Amino acid sequence: MTRSDFGREVPLAELRDVRVQRDGRTILDVERLALRQGEHVAILGPNGAGKSTLLATLLRDVLPYPGDVEPEVRLLGKPRWDLFEARRILGAVSDDLQDLYDRGVSVEDAVVSGFFGSIGLYPHQDVTAEMRQRAEDVVRFLEIERLVGRRMDTLSTGEARRALIGRALVHDPLALVLDEPCDGLDPHVTWRFLALLRRIAQEGRTLILVTHRIEDIVPEVSRVIMMKDGLVFRDGPKAELLADEALSELFDIPARVEERDGRYRLWFA
Repeated sequence: MTRSDFGREVPLAELRDVRVQRDGRTILDVERLALRQGEHVAILGPNGAGKSTLLATLLRDVLPYPGDVEPEVRLLGKPRWDLFEARRILGAVSDDLQDLYDRGVSVEDAVVSGFFGSIGLYPHQDVTAEMRQRAEDVVRFLEIERLVGRRMDTLSTGEARRALIGRALVHDPLALVLDEPCDGLDPHVTWRFLALLRRIAQEGRTLILVTHRIEDIVPEVSRVIMMKDGLVFRDGPKAELLADEALSELFDIPARVEERDGRYRLWFA
């Protein structure tokens, strides 16, 4: 499968009549939501809004509740995908994945393990020269050559996150999905990390940011999907939704928004 195998009119991902329940409570209820190829999107909302559950449903880590109407989760228009093919569409990095990698795995093996979907490499896995070369190219793009020989459990939060982005990118996915990308990062590392996300977006890869912080939303993002109480609260252009009234309603606070050169900052009124 190549990037040209599908027309841009086919949604990258689509959810229809998707409901997720936990302990008898509905934590996600989406009638219809489509993410288009080539658009950079932020999924924004408070903690507990359903953002991570939405992401997990897209990645097939969580299965929707089979209600009166059959739920649909489609990637490029198809309801079923081989797991390895799906990784060519959505490459994901999350805090949960980073926790799994807090172990004695080298950065090089962590990046290469993206080909297998494993946590590190195992003796039975056949790592080809082409895989090693692709991993080397990704490491160079991410500017983490100096980390290759290090163990994942010795890295800072920001360093480990870059390595896991490498793991996600070895498949050359259509989209990179990041769950709370700047959690735990200090201002300097956040600045460098957001600059990296901008480079990834500018090279033509779809960027999907899942966050509760509007400061994480890079200028390349054009669409914001607001989540609240497990529902899509609002969905529209960034300039319309990153505004005082909409953010005040979303977070239940008196919000004031400052925009400068495509970057946004939230203040309390």
